[in-house]
Amino acid sequence: MPLQLYNSATRKKEIFRPIREGHVGMYVCGVTVYDVCHIGHARSAIVFDVLVRYLRARGFTVTYVRNFTDVDDKIIERANQTGDNTAALAERYIASFYQDMHALGVLDADVEPRATEHIDDMLDMVSRLMDKGHAYVIDGDVYFSVETFAQYGQLSGRNLEDMVAGARIAVDEKKRNPLDFVLWKKAKPGEPTWKSPWGEGRPGWHIECSAMSSKYLGATFDIHGGGRDLIFPHHENERAQSMAANGVDFANWWVHNGFLTVESEKMSKSLGNFITIQDVLATYHPQELRLFFLSTHYRSPLDFSRSGLAEARSGIVRIYRTLQRIEELIGPYARDSHTITAALLDETEADDLKKRFIGVMDDDLNTAAALGLLFDKVHELNRLLDSSPFNEDLRSYLQRERAALIECARSLGLLCAQPSQLLGELTRSPGEIDAGEIESIIRQRDKARKERDWARADSIREDLSRRGIILEDGPKGTKWRLRIEKPD
Repeated sequence: MPLQLYNSATRKKEIFRPIREGHVGMYVCGVTVYDVCHIGHARSAIVFDVLVRYLRARGFTVTYVRNFTDVDDKIIERANQTGDNTAALAERYIASFYQDMHALGVLDADVEPRATEHIDDMLDMVSRLMDKGHAYVIDGDVYFSVETFAQYGQLSGRNLEDMVAGARIAVDEKKRNPLDFVLWKKAKPGEPTWKSPWGEGRPGWHIECSAMSSKYLGATFDIHGGGRDLIFPHHENERAQSMAANGVDFANWWVHNGFLTVESEKMSKSLGNFITIQDVLATYHPQELRLFFLSTHYRSPLDFSRSGLAEARSGIVRIYRTLQRIEELIGPYARDSHTITAALLDETEADDLKKRFIGVMDDDLNTAAALGLLFDKVHELNRLLDSSPFNEDLRSYLQRERAALIECARSLGLLCAQPSQLLGELTRSPGEIDAGEIESIIRQRDKARKERDWARADSIREDLSRRGIILEDGPKGTKWRLRIEKPD
């Protein structure tokens, strides 16, 4: 089945065919850098990271552009509150963004433009809109006239007349139409400004993304992405001004991830449930977060809950425990952990797991179903490890199926670490236990078992269990781990 993606513009799934065969141009709205990133940013970043990874794994060359909005009302407001220079404030939060994304295993975009580096491109687009009669100037502010663009409202499915009727117009409103939006803002005291044909000022938010996307991907490109909350007004306005300025279609596919709630409530600072990425990474492992976010289809609403994260922790441990068992029998997996391009195309015709994985991922990036397939494979591998005698046939099967499992998972940004490394990060906190002491106690238990002193052996196991230490007896001896508790 060919890859299908849901297109927010047409409200249906469509077979994905890029403008240029084999190459995908994708623009995703990045963050406005006035604060640290929250878990809503994490979900969106991971969704589009997986889309890029999967497209590349399916053999596409991808040019991924993700911007930084580094001049904006919120940045100016925060700088005034803190006494910072706006540029220094933006720089600090860009560094914070990279720290969060790298911790989550999110790949850098191929191009990461900053709005302040593209003022000339924005001025050029505003000038073209003025020349074509789509924009007007009032007292140094330049506005886009929505009535001059017949398709306004199509992306969000809104009727212009209904929107105007529902709009609240201030008494001193300067705009010709309440839905007209600003392209260029007249300079105000204490704000960063640039020269323009209409006087000193700065760009509006919407024009920034239009100018940067067309700069790097052309007037028409394949995919424009972002959170569902951006459909209106940001993406609607982007689409309108871009098509009006360039005279051609803008993005062929609009891809939006669903809303995120926290324990069934909208996230907000006033409710005390505003969770930053830094907050959550202090408690949960990045792989747990990835698994949690991908366990729900990207377009569906997702509730960020402790119970959901506990399930994700249990799931990621189960997968890595299985890989550890296999590694103990046949050795570590050799392929470079950063290899993600075209991996799914390797021997696909002979690999049932890869075929089924591609089948569900090609159906609008159904990561929830894809994870289900991976866990089914883990269950099968554990059953074989428990019941089958080790021989060359089993070795060959384990090698092949482990490779398929890992390559599929890596297109989701999972299973990129060695089992011992990941499990150590998940289960052990430095200073909490004395590993040497535990190993010594296990040797005492081994001795008791050899002497057939089953009561003492059981007593040692129970004592360790009370301390949160789980023993796993296997063909190569006894392994131990810390019990994974559900987070408080």
